[in-house]
Amino acid sequence: MTDTAVLRQRAPEQQQEPAPSRGKGILTGLLRTARPRQWIKNVLVVAAPAAAGELFSRRALLELGLAFVLFTACAAAVYLVNDARDAEADRAHPVKRHRPVAAGQVPVPVAYAVGGALGVLAPVAAARLCPPAVAALLTAYLVMQLAYCVSLKHVLVVDLAVVTTGFLMRAMIGGLALGIPLSRWFLITTGFGALFMVSAKRYSEAVQMAGKEGATRALLTEYTTGYLRFVWQLAAGAAVLGYCLWAMEEGGVPHTGVLPWRQLSMVAFILAVLRYAVFADRGTAGEPEDVVLRDRPLALIGVAWVAMYGLAVAHW
Repeated sequence: MTDTAVLRQRAPEQQQEPAPSRGKGILTGLLRTARPRQWIKNVLVVAAPAAAGELFSRRALLELGLAFVLFTACAAAVYLVNDARDAEADRAHPVKRHRPVAAGQVPVPVAYAVGGALGVLAPVAAARLCPPAVAALLTAYLVMQLAYCVSLKHVLVVDLAVVTTGFLMRAMIGGLALGIPLSRWFLITTGFGALFMVSAKRYSEAVQMAGKEGATRALLTEYTTGYLRFVWQLAAGAAVLGYCLWAMEEGGVPHTGVLPWRQLSMVAFILAVLRYAVFADRGTAGEPEDVVLRDRPLALIGVAWVAMYGLAVAHW
């Protein structure tokens, strides 16, 4: 009797234990679905202010920090809605089936609810705290990306253009937040650089999924690897050309630094494109953030480019 009574007393405690772990599991799943590793893309918000040499003032740091947070919230909203919509298809994919929504860690209604809340709160906060142009750009980004989730990702070429435009918007928002004019060469280089990475990602996915079942991107069966290779090679060439034209354009004013850092930065930029192209050619650039963060030579080239770029902006 005594043992039975003890078991009865412990039973309620045992029934209550899974609840907090489940709640914690949902929160962890929501964070994973928001793709923290891909937040590195939002660092593009500092690109235009850095090019203009207006990065380190207190106002710039506050405005850019806010733009980064709001853009991250909008991107997280899109990821949540996208994964909720694609949950069934993701379960048939060898890698994407481990995503929290597809794996059942985050219920589909919860993903929709949190994504919808972020999608509403971020533009509202931008309208109250940021210049009108920033709020308009964030709203346009959100609408475009949600349209991509619903239908545009099934349209040939348009899907590449939408994802590329998302990168371009990240680069534009920093300039808009601080009222900095955006250079045509800056936009050309950023746009084609983004297209290079996006098309290389699609090419890698097509190579890796060739002959396998479970491809969640229906368009991968319609694009040929030859076409995607052509796109990323064309985009890489255009990005390099745009950057070189920017670097060689002095605006009639000779450089006053110790060395022509602006022109020398072309070497690092071209090397970075060539290094990334190695992974694209192998079909292993399916996760761009992994390539950028894990490849040590590419990281060193990036550091060298940032150093020369900074010296050029500072006129050293």
